[in-house]
Amino acid sequence: MPTDERVLAIPTVHFQAIGAFQGFRPADAAYSEAILDPRHFGFHRRKEVEIDPAFKQLIPYVILCCGERVFHYRRGAAGTEKRLLAMRSIGIGGHISEEDASDDGDAYTNGMARELREEVTFGAIVRESLIGFINDDRTFVGSVHLGVVHRLELEVEAVTANEAAIADTGFAKVAELWAEREQFETWSQFVLEALRTRDRFNVPATGFLTAENAENVE
Repeated sequence: MPTDERVLAIPTVHFQAIGAFQGFRPADAAYSEAILDPRHFGFHRRKEVEIDPAFKQLIPYVILCCGERVFHYRRGAAGTEKRLLAMRSIGIGGHISEEDASDDGDAYTNGMARELREEVTFGAIVRESLIGFINDDRTFVGSVHLGVVHRLELEVEAVTANEAAIADTGFAKVAELWAEREQFETWSQFVLEALRTRDRFNVPATGFLTAENAENVE
């Protein structure tokens, strides 16, 4: 995404008012509704909010799972976020563009579905759940982003990368990925730790994504 595009963000003061945190925070209905309340959404030039900690850019971070196994990949040279180059990840997603607000439905869901369509193709969806949030204020990059973590349960382990930015793909158990955690980007480490230590999969389906709006089912 070009840096002159306008992307979705919420004021950092709103994030602080409803409960700032560091690391991974499990989702609950009240907190999720507050973070994703469209009354606090705004679209700003990405090149400006990337350096302005007064805003938190909302980033859908979708974890693709099949049973106990999690999809993982390495970020290739074609990726737009050069600061994550060559690191491993378990999250699919990216910025929500102002253009995502022009279609039917809400901008957040449209943007998440678009990012998935652009990055991967997969088989039938069993269920989708919003399982938590990621915040990392230890770095400047982290201070201007807020991850919204969704779990997308797939019927079969069939995921194909649609772009060169997603390389060395596969599925593995959380314990196996945790053992290699130092190779993963910080956000993925937060999620892997949460999945390893607690049952983060046992949450209600939220229905953000379905086969109909994802539109990238094989």
